[in-house]
Amino acid sequence: MPLNSTRGAASAKGFGLTAGSNPPVDFDFLIISGGGGGGGGGGGAGGYRTSFPGGTKITIKGGNTDITVGAGAVGSTDTRGESSVIGITAPITSTGGGVGFNKTDNPNTNGGSGGGAGLRAPCFPQQVGGDGNFGGFSPPEGNNGAPGNNSANPGPASGAGGGGGGAGGAGNVGPSQAGPGGNGAASSITGPSITRAGGGGGGARTISSGGTGGPGGGGDGSPGNSQGQDGQVNTGGGGGGGAPGNPGRPGGSGIVVLRAPGTSKFTVSPATNTISVDGPSGDKIAVFTVSGKVVI
Repeated sequence: MPLNSTRGAASAKGFGLTAGSNPPVDFDFLIISGGGGGGGGGGGAGGYRTSFPGGTKITIKGGNTDITVGAGAVGSTDTRGESSVIGITAPITSTGGGVGFNKTDNPNTNGGSGGGAGLRAPCFPQQVGGDGNFGGFSPPEGNNGAPGNNSANPGPASGAGGGGGGAGGAGNVGPSQAGPGGNGAASSITGPSITRAGGGGGGARTISSGGTGGPGGGGDGSPGNSQGQDGQVNTGGGGGGGAPGNPGRPGGSGIVVLRAPGTSKFTVSPATNTISVDGPSGDKIAVFTVSGKVVI
């Protein structure tokens, strides 16, 4: 279903609006936070929450309402991705993705989706990945990261990181390599079905390939001799895990989408955020790729 008539805040006059003079608007929403950065394991995807289709809408009243789009976390650091927030009276928020480290070493491995556990040689105990749904939401905003793979065999599986969790599934432990990131989740709130919030793949120490990033923007993990991939921007994808000499990669920034009937009157700012019209339904769809405001 194509989107038509994309407009930014600079064209708000085309909707015939005066800020603060219009009735409240009931919106469906999709809110995804910034993805976690990779460490040895893959970064967890940013928390994923949505009302579309068939969930409870939110009401935004006249005036300016802040929309925060969370940034992805830097790779190989000890902080989660940043939260995204719809700043209504009872804010709608989701949790940044967990970092790709060992949960026992860094509690920030927990997040919207959990980060994968880091590299460990066979002589060390296996480490667990981080917990997803750190915000305690129902339905959950994400899934757990995977343990690292430290097979008793000191050969090719030695020191392989676990995959970060994704919105649609937990991270994975690779049977003979680093673990793939968890799957993202698909939404058609903007018209076509788009998958976002995939987990980052685990990094590898001595094996031939890193874990693949989860569908929905998760970055591939380092194959040991080169860098992995960043989580994709505006998907909340987790960053790919790293390896000695190749640090983990940053998580992708989040996104906020608001969808309302075509008769609704509102604008968005700044101009990099857009309002589009879904051709088949006539609904107006505001997409926030950076932090800004919605004005009713």
